[in-house]
Amino acid sequence: QVQLVESGGGLVQPGGSLRLSCAASGTLYRFNAMTWYRQAPGEQRALVGGITRVGIRNYADSVKGRFTISSDNAKNTVFLQMNNLKPEDTAVYYCRGLFIVYFILQVYWGQGAQVTVAS
Repeated sequence: QVQLVESGGGLVQPGGSLRLSCAASGTLYRFNAMTWYRQAPGEQRALVGGITRVGIRNYADSVKGRFTISSDNAKNTVFLQMNNLKPEDTAVYYCRGLFIVYFILQVYWGQGAQVTVAS
């Protein structure tokens, strides 16, 4: 019922920028909140930050001041703008969406986007 499609990953040099998108497709349901996670090789998935439909944001300390989460509610899409990227930001980035479907809060995940920060 809800499919989250991520785009925008890639290879970037340290200090560079990337923007990830997470679009909810094939649905009339609107997200209540979207959260970004990342998982580096050999590590557990970790919270990057999130945004609610009304625009309340939160960020992990490791990305504060460098990453910005925004949304286009009309397009049911959330963005992760990543600036001043560091090698330690290298990971697969996932978006997770909370939707109310048939009056039940349900969780959906994107397919993941590889971000590699290297010289």
